[in-house]
Amino acid sequence: MLLIPLALAVESYDSVRTLLRNNDLFPRRVAWGQSAHFAGSDWKLTDLRAAFGMSNLPPDSVPVLADFQVKIGNPDLQKLWLGCKVMLIDKDGRRWSPTSIVSLKTPDNIGNCVSAIFSGARTGDTLNLRETFLVPKEATKSIRPAIGVASERPRFLLFQLEKD
Repeated sequence: MLLIPLALAVESYDSVRTLLRNNDLFPRRVAWGQSAHFAGSDWKLTDLRAAFGMSNLPPDSVPVLADFQVKIGNPDLQKLWLGCKVMLIDKDGRRWSPTSIVSLKTPDNIGNCVSAIFSGARTGDTLNLRETFLVPKEATKSIRPAIGVASERPRFLLFQLEKD
């Protein structure tokens, strides 16, 4: 009788470990205007806004831009930022990943999470990052930007907005 629960625990151990390593499960809340040390660098949400006036989008959808400023601490981004994932999360827990459907011109000094990994940034450098999302119009009132990386999972940063 004792062997059955023990066998189940042994068999499920790898599955639980994989679940924790591959998912952003536990939010670390970051207040508006504050930065948080995460994956060896200091992350700060600098802007979250809708981009209006675009044609050829699905009805009732809105492009949303999330801008971050990251001050590099440990420059080993290829290790610390592996699996970097920026997302938007609404009050119901729904998540949106960045999209390539919406194409907006971005200044040369702004990259994204993946390009930053290979930027050659050094300790003390500041990177400006932007991700573009396409979300339902009704979700724009409650979305919050979040960032997860493999080196910190299952924890992730969840940025709060001014009005929170």
